[in-house]
Amino acid sequence: MTNVYFIRHAKSDFSIEDESIRPLTKKGFKDSEKLLKLFKDISIDNFYSSPYVRSIDTIKPLAKQRDKEIIVREDLRERNIGMWVNDFFKFSKKQWDNFDYKIDNGESLLETQRRNVSEINKILNKHKNGNIVIGTHGTALCTIINYFQPEIGYDYFLSIVDKMPFVIKMVFEGNEFKSFDTTRDYI
Repeated sequence: MTNVYFIRHAKSDFSIEDESIRPLTKKGFKDSEKLLKLFKDISIDNFYSSPYVRSIDTIKPLAKQRDKEIIVREDLRERNIGMWVNDFFKFSKKQWDNFDYKIDNGESLLETQRRNVSEINKILNKHKNGNIVIGTHGTALCTIINYFQPEIGYDYFLSIVDKMPFVIKMVFEGNEFKSFDTTRDYI
C-alpha cells in the first residue's frame, strides 16, 4: 500500500495576486511548523509539491527535518483562473456546477483534475508501498478527491476553504485508489 498525504498550503498573503509567488503569511509559516508534530510518528519516503511558493514553503520544514528533497512538479499546480477574480466563491460555484467552465486564459476544473491526477499516477508508478507527501492547493486537492470519489464536490470544497494547512491521507494499491481519510483532525 502507498499512503499519499496531501498537504494543502498554509495561510498565504492574498495581497499578492500572482499565484506562483504568493508567499505564506507569518501565521502560515508558524502553522507549517505544526506539521512536524503531526508527522512525528510517520515516516515519509518522498516529498513532492506544486511549484507555487506557498505549497513548497508549507512542507519545507517537514522535508528539512527528514533531510529530504522536495521534488517540484509543474502539473501539481493549482487551477489557473486566468485573471484575478474578485468574487471567488461565485466563480468557484460556476466551476463546480460545470467542470468545463472557464474564463479566457483560464483552466476548467476538469483540466485541473486531469493534469493533477496524471501527475499523481506518475508518482504512484515510481513509488510503491511507502509514504508520500504532496504539497498542494484547495481547489486542486478537491478535484483530485472528486476524481476518486465523485460525490465529493462544492460543499466539501467550502468545508475546507479556511483550513490551512489541511492534510488528508489517500491510500493506493499500485495506482488503484482504496480509501481517503479526513476523519482525523490533522491541524
